[in-house]
Amino acid sequence: MLNRVVLIGRLTQDPELRYTNSGTAVASFTLAVDRPRTNQAGERETDFINIVVWQKQAETVAQYLHKGRLAAVDGRLQIRSYENREGQKVRVAEVVAESVRFLDRGESSPRDGQMSAPPRPASASAPRRPETSKPAFEDDPFADDGNMMDISDDDLPF
Repeated sequence: MLNRVVLIGRLTQDPELRYTNSGTAVASFTLAVDRPRTNQAGERETDFINIVVWQKQAETVAQYLHKGRLAAVDGRLQIRSYENREGQKVRVAEVVAESVRFLDRGESSPRDGQMSAPPRPASASAPRRPETSKPAFEDDPFADDGNMMDISDDDLPF
């Protein structure tokens, strides 16, 4: 069985960082993701998808991601339910992120005394990372191995 979601979009507001009773960090935010096609009126529709991030990555996301930043999320879809104050059962769909990548440079000035995350090199001539700093997830679809892809127009589906 497979449950995997990969999204690229912009944050609709700053992430909300909380801690569980046991001290585990959890951040949540909403990602605005444009649909690939336009509707009948010729407008592009947007989905607003709830994202949940846990542990150290939650603290990093809360520190460096802010409203409007472009981010990539790799994770799994989770459907959970709870009973609200009126006693009604509520179902919530959210993506539990395994990996969050910052895809733009962010603000040029620090926010609240914090520095923006450094940009990742985009060119193939960028220095390769040492083998000791491999990402936690070996199958990371956003990883940059420093090699250029050779793709011809015939390979593209559009």
